[in-house]
Amino acid sequence: MYTEKVMEHFRNPRNVGEIKDADGIGMVGNAKCGDIMKIYMKINNGIIDDVKFQTFGCGSAIASSSMATELIKGKSVDEAVELTNKAVVEALGGLPKVKVHCSVLAEQAVKSALYDYAQKNNLVVKGLEDFNPDEDVHEH
Repeated sequence: MYTEKVMEHFRNPRNVGEIKDADGIGMVGNAKCGDIMKIYMKINNGIIDDVKFQTFGCGSAIASSSMATELIKGKSVDEAVELTNKAVVEALGGLPKVKVHCSVLAEQAVKSALYDYAQKNNLVVKGLEDFNPDEDVHEH
């Protein structure tokens, strides 16, 4: 049912925790389904130097959060904003269809943190022009 990569990121998630003086914080989720993700970013000269996450949810949600942080760490803000849920699913070697929404949440959490960073620094980030951090885009 789950790939070995999903199980590895669930059992040994990368970048778990909180960044106290984060430059961008994004929180997304839906209490009805139980998956809630919070992403913290430390950004220096437009590069994501550090990224951490806290996720309350199923194994797929934890694995998706872990993989998303791995995919954007060390990348520029412009590169990170291009992260898609499909890239997270591919990097995990696939997710069951009923769990793909977890990768959507991971993408949205990353974008929410980047949006927060842009708002705090009065920046315009290409790709976030129409982003609404309060919109619940994840479906089951």
